[in-house]
Amino acid sequence: MNWKCFFAMLGRDAHVVRRNFFLLLTQTFLQPLMFVFIFGRVMVRSGYMPEAYKSLLLPGIMAISMVFTGVWAVAMPLIAEFQFTREIEDRLLAPMDISWVAIEKVFAGAVQALLAGLMVIPMAWLILRPIPFNIPSIGTFACVTVMVALFSACGGLALGCSVNQNHIGVMFSMVLTPMIFFGCTYYPWSALNSFPILQKAVLINPLVYASEGLRATMVPQFPHLPLLAVLIGLAVFDCVLLVVGLRQFRNKAVS
Repeated sequence: MNWKCFFAMLGRDAHVVRRNFFLLLTQTFLQPLMFVFIFGRVMVRSGYMPEAYKSLLLPGIMAISMVFTGVWAVAMPLIAEFQFTREIEDRLLAPMDISWVAIEKVFAGAVQALLAGLMVIPMAWLILRPIPFNIPSIGTFACVTVMVALFSACGGLALGCSVNQNHIGVMFSMVLTPMIFFGCTYYPWSALNSFPILQKAVLINPLVYASEGLRATMVPQFPHLPLLAVLIGLAVFDCVLLVVGLRQFRNKAVS
């Protein structure tokens, strides 16, 4: 393993992020902030939603921001580099195994997702204040947050190496949009008790574990999935998406 090459690629990705910081900031936070403002501010202040809904909403918004950021940060550059700019060919010539080129992408995407998620907290506080939430265990919160960031970046790797340039719109409309609306981001998983089949079906959606995990660690007074189930679910999806993404990346790079 050539760590010098690994960190050089990481530094280059960090430079690209710094150069496009405001564009990335807008892409990441515009939609979640609009949801926060409408559902958390307008609907609550007008009396259509209870005051406590603000706290219930915060973990879901954080999960959406992390998933969008991680997927976007890894999938879109990969699609462009493999199919437009061919920049990936330069990276593949680096003196290290092909898999580490993909792992560097995942690491960079996970860091961006992590930062995006943490930035939601002060932004939500500014828009929704006062918004009561407590984090009983910083260690558990950090563990869940890192696993969510990895899931989003690994998902971006799998999607970026599997989706053709002509199907980018399909990726957002057929994959990410249903994932968000059935990902328990705007409601807890227990809200689906009246729809038992749907409640079980949504468990194949990794965003459910991300939203419920953050809900369990930030606002544990609301109903949520057991933390052990969340950690197991996130670990399984992290591993599966990473393995699938690495296999697709290697196939695409070799071909």
